[in-house]
Amino acid sequence: MSQSLDRALTLLDGLAEGPRTLDQLAEVIGVHKSTVLRLLRTLEAHRFVQRDGVRYYRLGTALFDLAHRSLEDRDVRRSVEAALRDLNAQTGHTVHLASYEDGEVVYIDKFESRHQVRMYSRIGKRAALHCTAVAKILVAALPDERRREIAKGITYEKKTENTIITPEAYLTELATVASRGYAVDNSEHEDFIHCIAAPIRGARGEVLAAMSLSVPKVLLDLDGLLGLVPDLLRAAEKASAECGYHR
Repeated sequence: MSQSLDRALTLLDGLAEGPRTLDQLAEVIGVHKSTVLRLLRTLEAHRFVQRDGVRYYRLGTALFDLAHRSLEDRDVRRSVEAALRDLNAQTGHTVHLASYEDGEVVYIDKFESRHQVRMYSRIGKRAALHCTAVAKILVAALPDERRREIAKGITYEKKTENTIITPEAYLTELATVASRGYAVDNSEHEDFIHCIAAPIRGARGEVLAAMSLSVPKVLLDLDGLLGLVPDLLRAAEKASAECGYHR
């Protein structure tokens, strides 16, 4: 670990005890006040530390935001784990759970396929916004204005012949997803894999996450994949109920 990182983490640990002055923090890490001040300015710029009056520093809002988001993900994962596992056992195909975080869609859980042909993915991997079913679900759940902002900001990398490559086509796809209640990745991200995804809702009806089934085309054609939509939606309803959602 770098010395600066070690000192910054030690400062944060010290501030967890409560507000501290520059002198007190210098004593915590055993360096000159000028060194502590440089570290504090960097931490303050990223909202990990903030001023408390004239002399004191305390933990900033970024830490609480990170902790809140982490707990939300853990709670969602824990709540929907049984529904994901059951869908995986029922179909034998890969099941993903993904969430939307600061403009990115991230896989936060996965149940691996029992088949030899599999989709490469891992927990923590980011999903492309324009060509994955989970991302379509999560972006489609956002307000129209935010959808348009996202559509304009995407770099539309053409991954397959089916990949959406314009903002207009993407927005049309999002409207379709929102109206029918599920999304399809028709081999838009990888030639040999296609996916379907559905929303998982919280107590207020908000979309907390997306769950998906990823299936190799050699095992199921598109009609076969779409035949699994009722199973996926039932699993998503079960997961949503566990998160407090009731129609």
